[in-house]
Parts: sequence; C-alpha cells; structure tokens
Amino acid sequence: MLASVLGSMTAASRGKVRSLAPLSRRLSSSQRGPPDTTQHPPPETSALLPDSEPAAAGERSLRRRKDPSDRSVFLFPGQGSQFVGMGRGLLKYPNVKEMFAVAQKILGYDLLSLCLQGPEEELMKTVHCQPAVFVTSLAAVERLSRENPKAVETCVAAAGFSVGEFAALVFAGAMNFAEALYVVKVRAEAMQKASELAPSGMLSVIGRRQAHYRYACLQAREHCKSLGLEEPVCSVANYLFPDGRVIAGHQQALDFLKQNSRRLEFMRTKLLPVSGAFHTELMASAKEPLREVLRQVEVRRPEINVYSNVDGKRYMNESHVRRQLVKQLVSPVKWEQTMHEIYERTQGEKFPHTYEVGPGKQLGATLQMCNRKAFKTYTQVPVTAYED
Repeated sequence: MLASVLGSMTAASRGKVRSLAPLSRRLSSSQRGPPDTTQHPPPETSALLPDSEPAAAGERSLRRRKDPSDRSVFLFPGQGSQFVGMGRGLLKYPNVKEMFAVAQKILGYDLLSLCLQGPEEELMKTVHCQPAVFVTSLAAVERLSRENPKAVETCVAAAGFSVGEFAALVFAGAMNFAEALYVVKVRAEAMQKASELAPSGMLSVIGRRQAHYRYACLQAREHCKSLGLEEPVCSVANYLFPDGRVIAGHQQALDFLKQNSRRLEFMRTKLLPVSGAFHTELMASAKEPLREVLRQVEVRRPEINVYSNVDGKRYMNESHVRRQLVKQLVSPVKWEQTMHEIYERTQGEKFPHTYEVGPGKQLGATLQMCNRKAFKTYTQVPVTAYED
C-alpha cells in the first residue's frame, strides 16, 4: 500500500518531499558515520562541542564547549493541540503548500481545508488530528527556518509529545516526510479502531503532593471488577510535570476517580476530548499495524538528539527508533522525565533557546512547571498569522 501511494506521486513531487522540513545543520560525512550502538558522549558534551572535525576521545575534555545559549531545542506537540484555523499563517512560506498537497495524496482527503475550516468535530477525530498536527508542526519549522534560520541551524535536540515524536524524527533526518506521514496515518487509524473496542478515555489530574496516583488507579480497577468488568485498565498515561498527570483507562474507572477525587487528594480533574485510553494496554491492538508499517519505511539514526517518550532517553539507532515507537502506544509518555533529561545542568550554566514548533502552547506550559529557568528562553512558533 505504501509503495502504491508513493508511486502515484511524480518524480518531481517525490524530490520536493525529500527536501521538506530539512535539518539545515547537516553533520559532515565524517561526523555522521555508520549507525552504532555504542555509548555516546552525554548531550551536554556532544551537543556543545565545536562543529569542526570530531575530537579524539582523549582530546574531547580539552575542547572548548560552546555557549548553550547559542543552541536551540525544538518541542513538537501532540494530539489535543489542534484547532480550526491552524496553518493559516504558514501558507506563504516555502514548501508548505507542497506539504499539504502531498498530504492530500497520502491521506486521501483535503487536510489543509480541514485544518483551516473544519468542521471541528472532524478535526478532533484521532484519524484526522494526528496527521494534522504532524504536518502543521513541520510546516511551522518552515516558518521558523525563514524567519529565524539560526534557530534551525543551531538545534541540538528535539522531543515530541506522542505523535509529535514523528515530527521530531523527520526534522532530525531519521525519517522521510511522506513515509512518516503514511506511518502516522496507519497509527491514527489503528488507535481509532482500538478506541472503539471499549468505552474509555483520559482524565487530566492535578494532585496534592501526598496524592498516590498508582494506588488511585488500583482502587479504580478494583471498583471496575466489582462492576463485573474483567481485566479493567486504569493507569498513568502521561507524566506532565510535578503533580500533573493524565490517567487513562476504562470509562468506569475514570468515573470512579472523578467521584472520589477529594478522597484521593486530587485538586482538579478534567476529562480530555479524546476518543480512547491512549498510552495504555487498551491500545495493544494498534501495535502490530504500526510495527508492520514501520518495517516498510526507511529509518535512520537521528542526526541530532531526539528523546523517546517511553523512557526520556535519546534514540540510539534505527532499530531502537522502530522498537520504541511501537512500545510508545502502550507506555506512558514520560514528558516530565524528558524535560529533566534535556534541561538538567550544573548551577550557573545557561539554557538553550526552546521553540514549541506546532499548534498550541501546552508544551511551554509544562516546561514552565518543570523548569522555570529553561522556560525563560521559550518561544512558541505561531501557526496562524501574527495579527491573530
């Protein structure tokens, strides 16, 4: 199926697609080398070494480190950040119209029209919003590349929330835009189908310091068993910031948590407008379709540090990327841990500039809760016109 979709595109359009959302600062052939699974220098060393030829191991500690404030980090949002009108401020930038034209061929519907005009209920559906956020985020890279090319050229690390990981990997040169979009399409369809197997959802929770989220989930599962539900699912799906979680599972479990929120030391709970319990075992049926389509596409080792939602650690090679993307479907998004991994530094060391590249400002809000000092150099790249 993938070959037939890409084969229907002209050679010219395929060539354009390969150049979309490029990583402007390419590593030299001597730096890139073959993929390897050996340990790499820690991000705060490898990312800040001068861009000249690689240093020998014994010399590396003597090399002058570059100022972190001259570097940038890109954060790519996930499902839930979409809104009608996104992309309106991006169409005048190079490649963006071509990106949406390619998306129409791959998806089989007019994604640009859906982003700009809705209807909102269609854009909110998993099968539509995941591709929409993916394409809009990479289109925002094109805007930033034109308006602040240094930010793109000096980017040393990227992370994406859930489906945002695919945009981060494309930006980092690990995947091709068109092939990654097709993978996102298959992923979204499989997650939509998994969501329809049982009533389920996601609950945003802000708790007191004494709240015990895992114990709350255990109580919710026991409650579901008392209702006759076999093998109930209720677990932490997103670690957002200290005392900020998203819990996902069967609807009866979420209802229990809301009704008992005060006793469970939850200060605020809010059901999220999503179709299912993402990043839990209720997504297990989506794993094989995603695993299969990832076998069909080319995956390369990222050219900059890209961090996995599964454990907050950097991707090491192409097989690691494939494994983690599948595991991510049923594993919690460890975003708080990822923020600590990226921004942890010694006292007095400066922070890189951070750009949220895509719709919304949710990742900026979580960064502020995780690391106020890092947030001081945060910028959101608008996906609508500035005057909006």
